[in-house]
Amino acid sequence: MRTLGPILVATDFSAHARHAAERAAWLAHETASPLTLMHVHAGESLVQLRQWLGAGSAPEQQLRQDAQQRLRALADELHTARRVAVSTHDAAGPVVDEILQQAETLDAALLVLGARGEGFLRRLILGTTAERLMRRTARPLLVVRQTPHERYRRVLVAVDFSPWSTRALATARHVAPRAHLVLTTVFQVPFEDKLRFAGVEAATVERYRSQARIEATQRLHALAQAAGLKPATWQARIVEGDASLRIVEQEQEHDCDLVVLGKHGQSAAVDLLLGSVTKHVLAEGSADLLVSTARDG
Repeated sequence: MRTLGPILVATDFSAHARHAAERAAWLAHETASPLTLMHVHAGESLVQLRQWLGAGSAPEQQLRQDAQQRLRALADELHTARRVAVSTHDAAGPVVDEILQQAETLDAALLVLGARGEGFLRRLILGTTAERLMRRTARPLLVVRQTPHERYRRVLVAVDFSPWSTRALATARHVAPRAHLVLTTVFQVPFEDKLRFAGVEAATVERYRSQARIEATQRLHALAQAAGLKPATWQARIVEGDASLRIVEQEQEHDCDLVVLGKHGQSAAVDLLLGSVTKHVLAEGSADLLVSTARDG
């Protein structure tokens, strides 16, 4: 069994955050990876409490103790259910900073969050806090939306042959080592509207479309071969249209429980989870979403 590496999952004790913790425990068990469960007392809330009652007040201490007890109780449940050792860590301060600092301390191979939550996790996914976290991390990020009942069975890996595609495929295989892979690439005829507007014959446009499909098919199979995929472990999907729409359609058509996208940008600090494709998949899809931040070269 190939170890993935340290997994860090953040929780605010909401139902969606619990799903994330349970999925992280599944992954820790399946990949023989250490798991850390983390809770952050948001800095702004503590500041308000200290303004009212002073630093180190009895309510503040009780708040920290309650969170520690809930963390330990959840860790014990995950240990019993999935037979994995779970470490716990609670912190107080700016949520994004604390998560990133703990990820750095652990050298986390994977960050795991719930898709929605109460308090900071809702802001992480739906507001500017998410954008700050995802811009700043250089680590793979798994957003959990489904209640985990089993290991990942079918994983859609979106491939566009950019420097991120190969590493996204590798990340998918690390996170879901026994899943069937649906390698999906979306092509378009370049400047099709302009070609038609310029009076290019329909037959010529169709020839361009056929060539684009053939090229995408060849490149997809070459990628799979270079990655050492066995024929029975994957299938190819070459579809035409808008990538945002087609990826969600393919996820649903093939009953995938995880979608993997490669992060795009000039560095790990730019455009992570801000692109239109990723935003659409997160908003409209139903599967968990894994964003791979690594690239080749």
